[in-house]
Amino acid sequence: MAASGYLNLAADAAHNFTDGLALGAAFWGGPARGTLTALSVLLHELPHELGDMAMLLRAGCSKGQAMLLQLLTALAALAGAACSLLAEGSGTGAISGILPFTAGGFIYLGTVSVLPEILKDSGPGQALLQLLALLAGVAMMLLIAYY
Repeated sequence: MAASGYLNLAADAAHNFTDGLALGAAFWGGPARGTLTALSVLLHELPHELGDMAMLLRAGCSKGQAMLLQLLTALAALAGAACSLLAEGSGTGAISGILPFTAGGFIYLGTVSVLPEILKDSGPGQALLQLLALLAGVAMMLLIAYY
């Protein structure tokens, strides 16, 4: 497997770990918040995992190897959820810091790595539409947090 495949696996495991942290902390905030967070994670994970699968295939893995490796990185989400749920016993300070930490990580990734790549080959009209889509996503997160 090419080095890019190993890097993708490491990044995916870290990403899945933070997803697990967010899920565990959200369920401590109540079943409604946990369910909404789980749905949000599911919706963003489906295209993300398909992209990771394509990267692993391009890096030289067979379909079976790529699926097994994806399953192994998904176990990091279980580890993250376990850490989050175990941190609940440490007090409210631990839990209240987990959701902002994971949200900040996602915003960082979106603005520093994803947004410049999206805008690289875009014209002004396309760039405006993509920026509006990003702002719509942030607005949805604010609405979810408010309600």
